[in-house]
Amino acid sequence: MKSERDASMINEDAGRIIFEKPDLALLNKDYAVFDMHFHTRFTDGRDTIRAIAVRARALGIGVAVTDHNDIRGALEMEQYRDVSSIPGIEITSREGSHILVYFYQLNSLKKFYSKYIKPFLGRDVMSSTKLSMEEIVHCAKLFPSVTIFPHPYCVAYTGICNFNFDEPRLERLLEAVNGVEVINAENIHRWNLRCALLGSRLKKAITGGSDGHSLYHMGKVVTYAACEKSGPAMLDAVENARVHVVGKEINLLRRVAASGAKLNVHAGAYPGRLGKNIRYSYRVIHVKSVLIRRQLQLRFYRGRNKTHPLI
Repeated sequence: MKSERDASMINEDAGRIIFEKPDLALLNKDYAVFDMHFHTRFTDGRDTIRAIAVRARALGIGVAVTDHNDIRGALEMEQYRDVSSIPGIEITSREGSHILVYFYQLNSLKKFYSKYIKPFLGRDVMSSTKLSMEEIVHCAKLFPSVTIFPHPYCVAYTGICNFNFDEPRLERLLEAVNGVEVINAENIHRWNLRCALLGSRLKKAITGGSDGHSLYHMGKVVTYAACEKSGPAMLDAVENARVHVVGKEINLLRRVAASGAKLNVHAGAYPGRLGKNIRYSYRVIHVKSVLIRRQLQLRFYRGRNKTHPLI
């Protein structure tokens, strides 16, 4: 029954969240179209800003450069005035989970980064910051911005829906942000389905993006809206839940290639990541063992009550 309700909920949102290859040429005729999640060589991407701008121009879409804990790419992107762009950043919280923050103005991104992010960076740009997720959300709200949890469900703790956050805390965080990313081209399909379901349940803002680390990825998942083809207009549409998301995951070989490229950069962050992965694995094992123990206890008490009913 639950799976049927979930499928029904996604179907009701089928007009907003579409799992198919985007027809960019067709969409461009009537809509503003943006890849809302893209990385550059300043962090773990392969490509320069110039190459990204050329590719976006050829596809006829806008792009949000959202590097990990870094804004150099977003700042440089603003030089290409003929390509619509959104200043953004993907921040890694102290817990290891990610959050996308988009800004209406480049100056807001600069102030936010210099005052609230840069002083709390880890030893490498790919490392976690020293800020809790709540602190990041609070600081972002001090500026005209839009906050989105990317890949809320994914294979590790980088998505917000993980065992590091208990249910009450997770609910508070989901309430505090503008919305969630419902399709991510680098995620796997079953996790994207859970992200889409979460977006449908929350009735908040949704976005989609390639999470691209190479030019091939760009435009595989896009967010589009019937609005002016500019960054501020798109953010307004996102914030007011007037956007649609369409796209599909990149194939396994492409994902493996992208992962290989990531391994070649910022190796200094890996010892910290390894420790975090180990701690998170212990956390998962602990939580699951508690759940299993409770289920076994419940079965035991139910069996005993059937054998010795109260008189």
